[in-house]
Amino acid sequence: MHICHVITRLIIGGAQENTLLTCAGLHERGHRVTLISGPTRGPEGSLVERARGGGYEFIELPELIRAVNPWMDMRARRCLAMEFQRLRPDIVHTHSSKAGILGRLAAADARVPRIVHTIHGMSFNRTQPWPVRRAYAWLEWLTARRTHAIVAVADAMIDQSVAAGICRRDKLLTVYSGMEVGQFTPHVELRAAARRAWGVTDDQVVVGTVARLFRRKGYEQLIPVMARAAARAPRLHFVWIGDGAQRAEYEAELARLGLTARTTLVGLIPPADVPQMLAGCDLLAHTSQWEGLPRAVVQALLMQVPAVAFDIDGTPEVVLDGQTGRCVPLNDLDAFSEALCDLAADADLRRRLGRAGREHCLERFDWRRMVDQLEALYQRLRPS
Repeated sequence: MHICHVITRLIIGGAQENTLLTCAGLHERGHRVTLISGPTRGPEGSLVERARGGGYEFIELPELIRAVNPWMDMRARRCLAMEFQRLRPDIVHTHSSKAGILGRLAAADARVPRIVHTIHGMSFNRTQPWPVRRAYAWLEWLTARRTHAIVAVADAMIDQSVAAGICRRDKLLTVYSGMEVGQFTPHVELRAAARRAWGVTDDQVVVGTVARLFRRKGYEQLIPVMARAAARAPRLHFVWIGDGAQRAEYEAELARLGLTARTTLVGLIPPADVPQMLAGCDLLAHTSQWEGLPRAVVQALLMQVPAVAFDIDGTPEVVLDGQTGRCVPLNDLDAFSEALCDLAADADLRRRLGRAGREHCLERFDWRRMVDQLEALYQRLRPS
């Protein structure tokens, strides 16, 4: 088959890593794969070179920008339709909100035989004003009518789509987001090297966070949680992995609360370095306000690092409360800091939760399983 994937941009992020692994897996199995992306800019890092070296065709479409711009969006739709007419793929598979809407409309314009979309996170969500949510929900309903199958990276995305009237449940299926699980193997030497780099002693308890320094990733909630937990547990040290537009703002708030000396900002790192960073952690704090499937939590659990997170969207499918970590009500900062302190004080509990977390995630989130399921979906959809 010829499968054409479309995504808005290739920053270092979960949807992007998921898409590149899908393209690589399909290419390895002998399918013709084309990946179309808009331009990638910003402090979040880029996966463009990885796409260019993937062995499949990669096209960067300048008109497919992330910001809403009616003029450019109309041009992007026309340009995508022209590319689909030229490429003549059997399937167009779209990812992310902007590319998901424009890509599906363009694929329908070009009469592509089959159209698939993946929901990595709902385009309309609790962080947006009500009119914006309504507008995105309507666009999702409109494009769902032109879509033959919609993949969700967590069961929660299916429930939310059905509740919002986007489409019938029988058009939706869950395919958990895939990871290169072989790269996430706990090792004492990785742990020691990471902690040496941070200047952390063996008796300190490291709470890691892996997320862009960006609004909606939950730093506005995480920083006060850190202040409360630090006051109760003097052995805590915090490590942030990631970068973003709000870095200076968050650093100023850390300084104001006296947390600078107890916080290490690692900055942006290549995805291949994430396992070592997680190996140095004892806990993961995940305070995102909007999720599809929290890949950072899955990766932490693969490294036997239990997580504390808010019980939103796909998170409870990974953080099984009391089994692989702790799930607390959204924005209950007291409950979150208490959970951190409880786990920080009990090394045996952390080890038990971490082992159960790795067992829970090892097969379920293997990227090869994801490719198996997507390939089977394409085969079912393929016109006879």
